[in-house]
Amino acid sequence: MPSGYTAYHFSHPAGPVSPSCPLSLCGLPVRHVAMDRKVAVPEDGPPVVSWLPEEGEKLDQEGEDQVKDRGQWTNKMEFVLSVAGEIIGLGNVWRFPYLCYKNGGGAFFIPYFIFFFTCGIPVFFLEVALGQYTSQGSVTAWRKICPLLQGIGLASVVIESYLNIYYIIILAWALFYLFSSFTSELPWTTCTNTWNTEHCMDFLNHSGARTATSSENFTSPVMEFWERRVLGITSGIHDLGALRWELALCLLLAWLICYFCIWKGVKTTGKGTATPPRKPKGDRVAPSAPLPLSCGLPQVWMDAGTQIFFSFAICQGCLTALGSYNKYHNNCYRDSIALCFLNSATSFAAGFVVFSILGFMAQEQGLPISEVAESGPGLAFIAFPKAVTMMPLSQLWSCLFFIMLIFLGLDSQFVCVECLVTASMDMFPSQLRKSGRRELLILAIAVFCYLAGLFLVTEGGMYIFQLFDYYASSGICLLFLAMFEVICISWVYGADRFYDNIEDMIGYRPWPLVKISWLFLTPGLCLATFLFSLSQYTPLKYNNIYVYPPWGYSIGWFLALSSMICVPLFVIITLLKTRGSFKKRLRQLTTPDPSLPQPKQHLYLDGGTSQDCGPSPTKEGLIVGEKETHL
Repeated sequence: MPSGYTAYHFSHPAGPVSPSCPLSLCGLPVRHVAMDRKVAVPEDGPPVVSWLPEEGEKLDQEGEDQVKDRGQWTNKMEFVLSVAGEIIGLGNVWRFPYLCYKNGGGAFFIPYFIFFFTCGIPVFFLEVALGQYTSQGSVTAWRKICPLLQGIGLASVVIESYLNIYYIIILAWALFYLFSSFTSELPWTTCTNTWNTEHCMDFLNHSGARTATSSENFTSPVMEFWERRVLGITSGIHDLGALRWELALCLLLAWLICYFCIWKGVKTTGKGTATPPRKPKGDRVAPSAPLPLSCGLPQVWMDAGTQIFFSFAICQGCLTALGSYNKYHNNCYRDSIALCFLNSATSFAAGFVVFSILGFMAQEQGLPISEVAESGPGLAFIAFPKAVTMMPLSQLWSCLFFIMLIFLGLDSQFVCVECLVTASMDMFPSQLRKSGRRELLILAIAVFCYLAGLFLVTEGGMYIFQLFDYYASSGICLLFLAMFEVICISWVYGADRFYDNIEDMIGYRPWPLVKISWLFLTPGLCLATFLFSLSQYTPLKYNNIYVYPPWGYSIGWFLALSSMICVPLFVIITLLKTRGSFKKRLRQLTTPDPSLPQPKQHLYLDGGTSQDCGPSPTKEGLIVGEKETHL
């Protein structure tokens, strides 16, 4: 034998032949051995096979063009932390507390918990279970369940694409504030900076001398730092102005962190940290004026419903993508309930922290809490920075607060990108699920989203950011998709059939309220809230002052409709592409993919004992063992 080669010798097995062992190991005739092996057949004894690999040939024979497996979570904790990192985000800190205050405090909890149990948990569990059952991302999962309504998955991808462009801008702002905190004096404390105007008033030195006239004619250094130093904001969306290069660099840093945290797959995505909010110093809670009981007002119900859908990341494709990497028999029902309660508990805890700080500010400045209570970026980049200037070691608290914001935003951004990557790779596995293709795909997404995000870090970029936030992922879009999701599963695919699939995965059937919600409660509440949202629509105003031009609102409605139109559009496209009568096409397009796992059937013997008979026949079988769809 030539030097430099290794000979592998296989002996004839003594026991019964295993059907899974290689041919040469099982003592089969030598002619079955591939031609690239060297075979020696001695007169006595089993055949001996010597494999002579070519130079540079790998033992596993894997080529660069070989399609890789999807992969799975290494353990349950990676899945739990990834989902927790996605759903516990900035909205828990800056949106939920304000909605509670705005809608009457405790009265807001009544509609909130009704939506929590009838919409939040059922739809959250539906999306996670769908991903685990199909082992597919958002687009291909819905395509396999019901080809007619595959537009649901495409709509979620559109929403996720918009989120990838504008959500990370918040991280760029937080990074800018974090770097600005490493100074001997916080730059938004005084009015002696180059960006301050003659209308700037140092509130620390004039906190007790504020009058109605001064509040109208003067601005705080915190506001001027935000609008003039960070944003450099222009007069309107018609004037985008110059690129804020410091924000562009912060945005680039945020994308670099995101890329290198997820580029190797779910095994690196799952290592992300779900960081709970830390409580800044501030131990006084200012009592707010009691508001009238408002749980009967439609606006309160709309706020409660949209908050549930926002904070649970429903209808964005993330939960389906993350659930698709679970093991088939993972108890996704228990995980979903625990994660939903964890998310709401975090929101309640954040409410105590936020209003402890706002109450502290109101008392120090002698103002009613209604004048300091804000929501969204105003809370994170105006109210809280003002609060830390009143505390000892203000630079330390400022750094801790913005580090918390960055962690809360980063793990949500990780999952946003991972959802888009998973959907793309499952749609085109033969092209993208190869060696090195995932890294290139993430790089392409990051570069595209970064270039698109540069428009949002111009001097007029804040106006574009508000359009994305108000229209692209609005409650109207999420309610519309949630309604079609539950209709597809409960009425087209069949709620009982999906319960059978879940029982096959986790070993028992979930609580009946979940199925009742899928069938009646969730679509009814979503439809009512959706119609009310349309009837009470008010055009976006920046800071409740600036009115967008008509073409600006047209851009906003294009962002909203571009996701919702996917559902009816692909219904029409799939019907036109399918041949046959309308009834035949409709039946074919509402039939699930036969490759989906089938629930096991049990044969009951005499005496009441049962015997597992394996999976029920698929569509190619002779017996149809599945329930038919409602259509």
